[in-house]
Amino acid sequence: MVPVDFGGDTVADTADTRTPAEIEADIRRRRAVLAETLDEIGVRVHPKTIVGDAKARVASNVDHTLGRAYVGANRVVSDVKAQFVDLNGAPRLERVVPALVLVVGVVGLLALGSRRRRR
Repeated sequence: MVPVDFGGDTVADTADTRTPAEIEADIRRRRAVLAETLDEIGVRVHPKTIVGDAKARVASNVDHTLGRAYVGANRVVSDVKAQFVDLNGAPRLERVVPALVLVVGVVGLLALGSRRRRR
C-alpha cells in the first residue's frame, strides 16, 4: 500500500495502530489548522484588505515620488544659491546686481504691457 501524507504525518492506508482518542485529537488539530488557513485566506481576499493594500502601495509610491521631487528641488535651490552666494555666505554682487536688474526690467515691461491693455 502507498503511504498518504497529511501535513507531516505519514499514515499508511492499512490498519491504523492509533487509538480512537489519538485519531480524534489528530482530527481536531487538523480542523484547527484548516480553520486558521481558511481564515487567513478569507482575510487576504476580502475586498477591504485588497483595497487597503492597494492604498498602501499607492501611498508608498507617492511618498517615494514626493521624496525624490523634494531632493531634486532642494538640489536645484542649492545650485542656484551657490551661483549667488560665496562659500562664506556673502552675496556675490557681480552676479546679484545683474540678476536684480533683469528682474526689475521684466517686471517693468509687464507693468507697461498691462497698462497699455487697459487703455
